[in-house]
Amino acid sequence: MTRPAAGRRARSAAGAFLLAAAAVLSTDSVAAGASVERTCHIREGVRHQDTLGNAFTKDLYCENSPGKVYGRAAFEAPVTGLLNSTTSWFVCWTMGEPHPGGNNVWYYTQGDETLQVPSVEAWGTIPANHLWTPQDPFPGLPRCPWW
Repeated sequence: MTRPAAGRRARSAAGAFLLAAAAVLSTDSVAAGASVERTCHIREGVRHQDTLGNAFTKDLYCENSPGKVYGRAAFEAPVTGLLNSTTSWFVCWTMGEPHPGGNNVWYYTQGDETLQVPSVEAWGTIPANHLWTPQDPFPGLPRCPWW
């Protein structure tokens, strides 16, 4: 015996309702202050080389908000690139101009898009407030040697 199409539609509608209810409950618990695991950890054995000839074999792989990458750790510096991705790598940190994050730590990376000074291929610093780190500077990430 085959079920009528109306029965299948009713089961599908009920299933869709349950999925929607679960999504609302999940969103509400995050909005209510539930802890969300963020990706932010040191990776060893990676290879990055900037346009200045510096080679890096360690990085911080971390969730971040998109932002401008500056030629040095200051807002008046040339904007060398844009970091468009929301999970990126950072090879070292430096001290620079204070930023809205409440400190003066900046992270060195290569942006996803080149802007001013194309010869540096979007390498530069981004203020720490763009990274979702538990503390700045991130433990285990080296300080940039040239700043």
